[in-house]
Amino acid sequence: MDSDGLKTFVAIHRADGFSRAAEALHRSQPAISRRIAQLEAEIGAPLFDRTTGGTALSQAGRVLLPHAERVLAALKDAERALADAKDAGAGPVSLAVVGTLAGTALTRALKRFAAAFPRAALTLRTATSDEVSELVRRGEADVGLRYFHDEAADLSAERLADETLAVACAADHKLARKRVRSLVQLRHEQWLGFPLTGARTEAAAVHVRAQFLVRGVADIDVMPVDSLTAQKRLIEAGFGIALLPESAIAEERRAKTLSTITVGDLKARNPVFAVVRRAGHLNAASRKLVEILRGRKSVQHL
Repeated sequence: MDSDGLKTFVAIHRADGFSRAAEALHRSQPAISRRIAQLEAEIGAPLFDRTTGGTALSQAGRVLLPHAERVLAALKDAERALADAKDAGAGPVSLAVVGTLAGTALTRALKRFAAAFPRAALTLRTATSDEVSELVRRGEADVGLRYFHDEAADLSAERLADETLAVACAADHKLARKRVRSLVQLRHEQWLGFPLTGARTEAAAVHVRAQFLVRGVADIDVMPVDSLTAQKRLIEAGFGIALLPESAIAEERRAKTLSTITVGDLKARNPVFAVVRRAGHLNAASRKLVEILRGRKSVQHL
């Protein structure tokens, strides 16, 4: 069992098929089929069940997958450690963040990072909180920014700050810039929120519903919208209100296209955590990025 066989196996699983894995690996489909056949012969069991809908992991494949991912992540650690030993000021740095955290505050943090490590090759991708943890776990991201603590034993999660939430509304909403005593007074509004079902469910999506539930209200109308930008555009157009991070609507508030409703009994915050692999290698640039992210008290001023 070697790294090439494990890499091929994991690629087929992630691509959900042999042909797409061949494209991702820049190899022919017969070549990766032979490689998997060799690995299956070595293990003594099939790794995939071939179905009319594609491929699915067999029982042996499900057992092997987490071990294969850890081995490949460890190999990436070795490559990064060697590169770091050659040149501590360069090398790749990969960051995965929840989309709502990829705002102007993050831009300021990345500017500080670029000034400290101008030769570092930074890549950024957005994902849901669970996906951020998974990318870090697999070694595809060095550092992750997500909502809420991840209790997984193979990850180290550090609370950075709490992100303050506000009820966002259109600038011409009847309650814009006004105050209501309780959130319950907004129960008949059309709310917008991230979907609660599907492969890309965000951990913070439950927040607005939870706020009403603790106040004894279970029947609010929430329109699912899976994009922060789309939510803001719909709010601006008067199609509803939403519980959004204050930092995410700061530009629109300055431009006076969005406003907020002050709610007397609402103190809503999303805890923001940085996650790294507990046994993973962080090069000097990655460690500096974590230091920059950690060095501020508020998410709005990362």
